[in-house]
Amino acid sequence: MRERHTFQLIRRAREFEAFVAGAAGRLLHAATLLTAESAEDNPRAQRLLTAALSRTYAAWDRLHGEDPYTYARQQLAYRFLMMSWRLREGRGGVLGVLSPQERLVLVLRVHEGVAEEQTAALLGLPMERVRTLCFRAMSVLLSADSGALHLTSLDTARGVARVRP
Repeated sequence: MRERHTFQLIRRAREFEAFVAGAAGRLLHAATLLTAESAEDNPRAQRLLTAALSRTYAAWDRLHGEDPYTYARQQLAYRFLMMSWRLREGRGGVLGVLSPQERLVLVLRVHEGVAEEQTAALLGLPMERVRTLCFRAMSVLLSADSGALHLTSLDTARGVARVRP
């Protein structure tokens, strides 16, 4: 019995390690965008990712067929919302001019490709509010005055087209 439990723990650790190897880079990039830190110096984003991944590991056995990336992304969003009251001051980074809520909606919709309905359900907001936040954030970033975002890649252009009606 003890050997079986040990093998299950080893299997769980290996599965989680493989998941982290594949998903941690993208989740760290999303966390860096959320915290509006630079990619080279992002201690808040790393702490945010560590908290989300630790919650994902704690719930690993209860996921039963769910996508662990979706669960980790939800935990990242929840952790960001809990710490966002400390991030009201402007930061560097591309999304530093946006409010924390606008950053979260924009990262979920454009960077992560989450549907509007799922974003609204995740944040507990009406779909109209999510749509408004996304359009407001995009208009701020794409305005000529801000100069915060320059569309240079085809993927970014596709992401912008995906959130338009």
